[in-house]
Amino acid sequence: MIVVKTPGNELALTNCAIVSSRDFNPQVKYIIVERQFVFTIRAINDLPSGQLGVSNVQRQWALLSLNQDVHVAVYDPFQDPNCFLSRIDIQISYIRKGVASEETFDGGDMGKALLQSFSNLILSVGQKIIFDYHGFNFMGAVVGMETVDLRTVQAGQISAANPPSGSGGQRGILLDQTIVNLTKSPDSSIKLKGGAKSHTNVLIQPNFKFEDMGIGGLDKEFSHIFRRAFASRIFPPHIVEKLGIQHVKGMILYGPPGTGKTLIARQIGKMLNAKEPKIVNGPEILNKFVGASEENIRKLFIDAETEYKARGEESGLHIIIFDELDAICKQRGSKNDGTGVGDSVVNQLLSKMDGVEPLNNILVIGMTNRLDMIDEALLRPGRMEIKMEISLPDEAGRVQILNVHTAKMRKNNLLEEDVDVKELASLTKNFSGAEIAGLIKAATSWSFNRHVKVGTVAGVSEDYDKLKVGREDFLGALEEVRPSFGVAEAELQRCVSNGIIKFGDHIERILSDGQLFVDQVRNSDRTPLVSCLLHGPNGSGKTALAASIATASDFPFIKLVSPETMVGFSENAKMATIAKVFEDAYKSPMSVIVIDCIERLLDWVPIGPRFSNAVLQTLLVLLKKQPPKGHRLLILATTTHRDVLQQMDLQEAFNSDIYVPSIQNIRAIETVVSGINLFNDTERYSAMKYLRDAWGDSQPSIGVKKLLMIAEMARQDYDKVDKFVATLLDEGSIPAK
Repeated sequence: MIVVKTPGNELALTNCAIVSSRDFNPQVKYIIVERQFVFTIRAINDLPSGQLGVSNVQRQWALLSLNQDVHVAVYDPFQDPNCFLSRIDIQISYIRKGVASEETFDGGDMGKALLQSFSNLILSVGQKIIFDYHGFNFMGAVVGMETVDLRTVQAGQISAANPPSGSGGQRGILLDQTIVNLTKSPDSSIKLKGGAKSHTNVLIQPNFKFEDMGIGGLDKEFSHIFRRAFASRIFPPHIVEKLGIQHVKGMILYGPPGTGKTLIARQIGKMLNAKEPKIVNGPEILNKFVGASEENIRKLFIDAETEYKARGEESGLHIIIFDELDAICKQRGSKNDGTGVGDSVVNQLLSKMDGVEPLNNILVIGMTNRLDMIDEALLRPGRMEIKMEISLPDEAGRVQILNVHTAKMRKNNLLEEDVDVKELASLTKNFSGAEIAGLIKAATSWSFNRHVKVGTVAGVSEDYDKLKVGREDFLGALEEVRPSFGVAEAELQRCVSNGIIKFGDHIERILSDGQLFVDQVRNSDRTPLVSCLLHGPNGSGKTALAASIATASDFPFIKLVSPETMVGFSENAKMATIAKVFEDAYKSPMSVIVIDCIERLLDWVPIGPRFSNAVLQTLLVLLKKQPPKGHRLLILATTTHRDVLQQMDLQEAFNSDIYVPSIQNIRAIETVVSGINLFNDTERYSAMKYLRDAWGDSQPSIGVKKLLMIAEMARQDYDKVDKFVATLLDEGSIPAK
C-alpha cells in the first residue's frame, strides 16, 4: 500500500490509520505495517483503494514517508491472551511548542476523556497519540503499560478499588476499565494535577522482607518511621492532594553510638522503589573555599528539583542521607570562627527543604549522637519533623540481633548446639548492636585460638575444619567486651568489698526500704523518678548500702558518681560529667545513679565555709528532672552532713531519706568480727569480755568502716585480741563515760 496523508484533521484525531472500505473486510480492526507497527484502522469510502492514510505523528513513530510503498497485513491481537491494557502510562504535552496556559488540567478527567474517545484503540510502548481536550490539542507518548488476560477483564477485577497486578507488555488494547496514568512531559509547560486517580504508587518493593535488612531489635522504630514517612507516599497523589497535606520531608535518627542509626538509613533504600539514596558524611560538605560548602548542599538537591519541575507530584522519591549531621547543622551563632560557613550551610539546607519553592519529592534522613547540638529551625515540622530515638535494644531486640549476626554460623553448621541465644541476650544487658557484633567476633577469636598450632602464632592445626563456636567462647568474650552503657561493676564492687554484714536490725530495714524504692521505680506508672538520701555518721556504711541496693536492683544501667573520679576537675568539668551520667541514664529504660559523698562533690568545707554553687544548681535541676517517657530512674545519694544539705535546700530535692547509724553496742561489734572471721570462739569471747569490762554501762559509737579497718590491722598482729581491744579503746573511738 502507498502511504498518504490522513484526509482531514478530524480523522487524524482518531489516531487510527485510514484505509479504503474496499480493501478490508468490516470485521478487520487492526493491521501491522512493515511487520512491526500495529495500527487500529478506520475504513472510509472516499479514500482510493491501495492507499494508507496516516498522520504526521503516526509517520514519525512508524518511520514512514509519504508515497512510500509499505507491506500491510491483518493483525490478530487475540493470539496473545494478555492483550488488554490494565494500566497505561502516558506523558502529555502541548502539540504546538511555546503554548502557555495558566489553566491547570485534571489528569483524572483527562484520562476518562481519553478512554471515551479511544476505547478499543491498540497502542504500543513508544507510540504517540494526539487528542483534543478543553479546546487544546495535546500529544501523548506511551511510556509504559501493563497487560492482563481477557478473563480478568470479564471478571471485573480491574477497578480503582482493586488496582491491577498485570504483567509488563509492549502492546495492548484500551478498555473502559484501563487505568490511565497521565504525567507531564519533562519539556512541557502544561500544568497537571491528579494524573493517576486510580493508580497506587508502588513505593515498597513487593518482595521486601524486614529480615533481609539485617537489622534486629528495631521493629517498633521501623513501624513508626513507616507510618510517618512512607504511609502517605503509597497512596495515589490525588488522595493526598484532597487532604491538603504534604509528605514528610525529613527525619532525624539519634541515640547512643552503635545502635544502628547509620545501618537503618543505609538499608531503607533496599525496601523502596525509589532513586538510589545519596549518602553523604556531614564533614564532606564543608569546603575551605567561599560558597563551596553551600554549593555542595545545592548539588544534592539538583536531581530532585529537575524531576519535580518536570513531573510534579508524579516524580519519584529522592532520598538524601546525612551521617554525622551535627558536624554541619550546629545551632546558628554558636560558632565564633569568623567565617560564618556553618550558619550558611544550615541556611542553605533549610531553604532547600522548605523554602520559597519547596520540594515534595525528597526525604532527608539525618543521624547524630548529639540532638541537642542541631539547629532548632531544622527540627520543626516541614523539615526534620520526625525525631526518632534509636536506643539500646531490649532483651527481645538483642535476641533478634544475635540471630542476625549468627545466621551464617548456624546455616553453615559452625555454631555449637549448647549456644542459647536467649541466654546470651539476658547476659548482654545494655549492649548496643555494634557491641553485640563485637562480642560475636570476640567469641570467634576464642574458637580460632583452639585451632592454632602449639608453639606458633601463625600455624593452623590440621583439624581446623572442625572449628565451631560454642557457649564457652561466648562466655569468654563477655569478659572482654563490655558495654559503654551499663553497670559500673568495678566501682560498685569496691564499695562493698567486705560485703554487707547485718550487725543490726536497721541494716535489714534499710535494705528492705531500698528494695521497695527499686520496686516502686520498676512497677509504678506515677513515679518514674525516685530519689533517696542516705545520711549518717562518717564510716557508717552508707556507700556500701547504696551500692548494694543498686546492684540488687538488677537494672541494666547503674552508675556511680563519686568525688574520687573528679579530682582536679573544674566546676564546668564536674557539671558536664554529672550531666553526662544523667543523660546516659535517660537512654536506658531503667537506671540507678548512686551519688556518693554529695558534700564533697559540692566542694564544701567547714572552714569558711564555701561550696560550688554551679555544681549545686546542676544537682538541684537534675535531681528533680523527670526522665523521658518510658524511662525510669532511681537516685541514691549519701552524705555525712545532712545539716549542710538542708542549708543549701538540697535535701528538699530528695523524695525520702534514710538514717544510717553507726555501731552502738558490743553485740553489733561481735557480729561484725564474726562475719569477717577475725577470731576463733575463745579469742572472740576474750575480746568481748575486755570491751564490756572497759566500757561498763557506756555505749560505743563507731562506724563499721573504721571497725573493719581496726579488725584488719589487728589481724596482722601476733596478738590479735590485745591489738584489737587496745586500738578500739583508743581515744576518739569511744565516747567518754
